[in-house]
Amino acid sequence: MPKLSRKIELFTESVIARMSRIAEASGAINLAEGFPDFPPPQAMCDRLSQVAQEGPHQYSMDPGAANLRQAMADCRRQFTGQTIDPEKEVVVTCGGTEALMAAMMTLVDPGDKVILFSPFYEAYSTDALLCGAEPIYVSLREPDYTFDGDELEAAFKQRPKVIFLCNPSNPCGKVFSRDELMVISGLAEKYDTFVVIDEVYEHILYEPTEYTYFSTLPGMYGRTLCCGSLSKTYSITGWRLGYIFAPPEITEAIKKLHVYLTISAPSPLQEAAITGLRFGPDYYQGLRAMYTRKRDFVMKRLDDIGIGHNVPQGAFYMLVDIGGYGYDDDEAFCRDLAEKVGVALVPASTFFIEPVHHLARLQFAVRDETLEKAMERLENISILKK
Repeated sequence: MPKLSRKIELFTESVIARMSRIAEASGAINLAEGFPDFPPPQAMCDRLSQVAQEGPHQYSMDPGAANLRQAMADCRRQFTGQTIDPEKEVVVTCGGTEALMAAMMTLVDPGDKVILFSPFYEAYSTDALLCGAEPIYVSLREPDYTFDGDELEAAFKQRPKVIFLCNPSNPCGKVFSRDELMVISGLAEKYDTFVVIDEVYEHILYEPTEYTYFSTLPGMYGRTLCCGSLSKTYSITGWRLGYIFAPPEITEAIKKLHVYLTISAPSPLQEAAITGLRFGPDYYQGLRAMYTRKRDFVMKRLDDIGIGHNVPQGAFYMLVDIGGYGYDDDEAFCRDLAEKVGVALVPASTFFIEPVHHLARLQFAVRDETLEKAMERLENISILKK
């Protein structure tokens, strides 16, 4: 038989997916894979029920249904103050995953360099490798996961085509300050680099943190691609509705690619999602309040148990310190934690280019009773100590 594509050799199976399988097989509480275990807002579910009877059920326009793109543009203006042309500056994708891959494929040629901050969501490096790009990694340093300006400029001096930025960050929950973003924007302009922002967690923030939209910084709109998804904001990860906001000339190129990747996102779900995009400020304030309560609960219980952790500024992840249990292999620790303690986390080495084996990622986007049960189980974590 002929050999498979060499691209397959560039990456391994998703560690997040593997930990979810281990969780299911062992009956562990899944705090590994980042999706809520609670339903979407009732108004969106009610609208989806109507759409199931009324339609649409066929393909939408390739870049997304016109009314959804308009709703996305209106919602974007509500938070950024920018007026977005829904015809020329919005593309609806099949989840944020396609948005990121489409952005990478549109901007990058084989041999181009791409800056990635470490830790990073595992898809970023995979997307770069699949496009034939060379990643340049810049460290985000504990405990606040900030970067060194000189190290970042040294990366820019290698003339990358793109810098990828997850804000708020998966896996550590860092939110880049305006000052940090101004450093990045200055270097992007100086070295003529595109900026791709993954903003999927933009509405999950913790006081007193303030969020700055990168595309609103001086001179940045023309070189910025804003990728995101409705998945986390509205607890609809299975609906697979992502998007890209970009200048017209870039969006036009993305559209040509998108039609051959997935044609269009699911039409009934596009229609139902408009209901969520029309929610007022109360919804987003409630979202933040809910996740703040969950974050604070988990941090207090971890403190009581004696498990170290960082303090996330956004998103619904934190990194916990597993270095005191005698394991050299964080994946082996997480496997034992799932099978013997009954809680599944992600070994953080999958997110770092550095040799980091003392951390694991915990996600807290689950029901309060699920978190309570998980924390009760973690009280037995000392049985793993070697």
